[in-house]
Amino acid sequence: MTLLNAEFFNRDPRRVARALLGKLLVRKTPRGILAGRIIETEAYLGKGDAAAHAAAGKTARNAVLFGPPGHAYVYFVYGNHYCLNVSCLADGVPGGVLFRALEPVSGIAQMAEARGLEVAKEIDLKTISSGPGRLAEAMEITRERDNGKSLVSRRSDLRIVDDGYRVRRVTVTPRIGIVKSAEQPLRYFIAGNRFVSGRRVH
Repeated sequence: MTLLNAEFFNRDPRRVARALLGKLLVRKTPRGILAGRIIETEAYLGKGDAAAHAAAGKTARNAVLFGPPGHAYVYFVYGNHYCLNVSCLADGVPGGVLFRALEPVSGIAQMAEARGLEVAKEIDLKTISSGPGRLAEAMEITRERDNGKSLVSRRSDLRIVDDGYRVRRVTVTPRIGIVKSAEQPLRYFIAGNRFVSGRRVH
């Protein structure tokens, strides 16, 4: 497996969002390794994008988006779950990609437990990490623990790696779950993958 480097993220979020499909999000925990294949993302373009957290300028909350590429930006939404993003573009230029869904690969029982699912019963794997809130919970991601963390450092317990998986076809649709700039075609997912969140268009 190859750890992605900062240069991978130092480009237009639209390119990063597409290129991330098929890569693995990996978390190292005392109990073992959690891993999920990235199968759905959304690009956020910074100051010119009304839906982006960076649209109103730099604040204490969104500072990571203005920092160096390849770092985790985690925020709390709707008062009940976290969302994971990664910073893109050069230091000082805002941009990011939201992780919308993962396909569980490793540590599935631990991921299900983190989600509060009963591992003793047969589980529909889609309920583990399909959706930004679910995947953050499954990967034990919180703002306090992970905001600002490098996703491209070998010392980090949260990383993105390439295991050689090749994506055959990508579907692009408008973003979902937002109101502002919702019409922009900035949502990317692996065509036909059953772990896609929300409405799937083939």
